[in-house]
Amino acid sequence: MKKPDYIYEALNWASSFLEKKGREAKSGEWLMRHHLGASWTDLHMKRRDPLPEKIWDGFLADVKRHGEGVPVQHLIGYEEFYGRSFRVDERVLIPRPETEELVHGVLQEIKAWPRRQEGSSLEVVDVGTGSGAIAVSLALEAEHISVTAIDVEEPALEVAGSNARALGADVHFLQGDLFSPLVQQGKKVDVVVSNPPYIPEEDRESLDTVVKDFEPGTALFAGEDGLVCYRRLAADLPKVLKKPGLAAFEVGAGQGETVARLLREAFSETPDVDVTVREDINGKDRMVFCKVGLD
Repeated sequence: MKKPDYIYEALNWASSFLEKKGREAKSGEWLMRHHLGASWTDLHMKRRDPLPEKIWDGFLADVKRHGEGVPVQHLIGYEEFYGRSFRVDERVLIPRPETEELVHGVLQEIKAWPRRQEGSSLEVVDVGTGSGAIAVSLALEAEHISVTAIDVEEPALEVAGSNARALGADVHFLQGDLFSPLVQQGKKVDVVVSNPPYIPEEDRESLDTVVKDFEPGTALFAGEDGLVCYRRLAADLPKVLKKPGLAAFEVGAGQGETVARLLREAFSETPDVDVTVREDINGKDRMVFCKVGLD
């Protein structure tokens, strides 16, 4: 491939190349920004600048790697989430925009929390934290909360810990399977948030290689129907959630009512429980909120 003379020519080639490979054409712009160290505005202003040889070499290599399936986020080393850059690699799930809606919903609920004693804080736990995107965002966006993040995988906790340190978030990390660290300690919390694995195993082969070959399967797949983690979370939730308390879960499309039923059954003997399914910006059921003693 002969080096283009100008940046815009390289971008045009990348768009065409990636489209032929079934990738998003705009990914070329993400990669060019990365190699130029430029913002979106800078990239627009530089489009007709000459293309340096050293920039082209790295850009060409990364465009080809993305064409082969390597996620753009792994090539540039980060993903944007709730206005911040989070380090990501093959050890963790890449944060999705839909999960920002879960964070926003939880923040709104925390803001409206019933009156507390002055100086008291809400205890929040993020179960299956992965990159730490949810836990770190909540810790930095909400006042008067203490945040604990749990993950079963030590490599994921390493990534989450590095993100918390880099972004200046005060988050306590625990290694364990779902609620097990809390159950073992006999500890209860005010708020539970989780984006657990929810893809049915039978859908594995239909996923894009960018996802199934480069993101951890333990963060994606959850048994035949994708509901394994929700069953376990619902069963243990009454043991770890205070009253008043809030639990908020991200779910896969079409899973909302089933997960809501699991939660209602778990709290069938508890009064003042309100379980609702919330849609994302695209009108798909994406979140299930369970409030205990809050309404």
